[in-house]
Amino acid sequence: MLNSPDGVAQASLTLVTNTAPQPPRHEPDIFFTRTEFETILSLYGRKVVEGEWRDYAIGSNREVATFAIHRRASEQPLFRIEKRPKLARRQGAFSVIAASGHIMKRGHDLAQVLKVFEKRSLKVVDA
Repeated sequence: MLNSPDGVAQASLTLVTNTAPQPPRHEPDIFFTRTEFETILSLYGRKVVEGEWRDYAIGSNREVATFAIHRRASEQPLFRIEKRPKLARRQGAFSVIAASGHIMKRGHDLAQVLKVFEKRSLKVVDA
């Protein structure tokens, strides 16, 4: 309580606010759903049986989930299958990227995007 010059008691109010910094919100990492992962592993299994691929690596962060395909574990990936949900309404969330960085195919449906790995059927033509 404070006394004013005219003798009337006055109350003093101090407002205390919590100025502690808020912890940053952590967005969850992006990852493939179970059905997407099964589709990728099905393709990977076929290519391993054919002897084309030998190893893979999986990575994820807040923006992209990656399935990298290697011929040998010590080499750079031959291909990367990526899921970027932020591109889902534009070009499509899924893409296949070659070792050179060239986007081979992009789309909204993973099964359609993975068809880039299917061999073209060859037919013998008589000349």
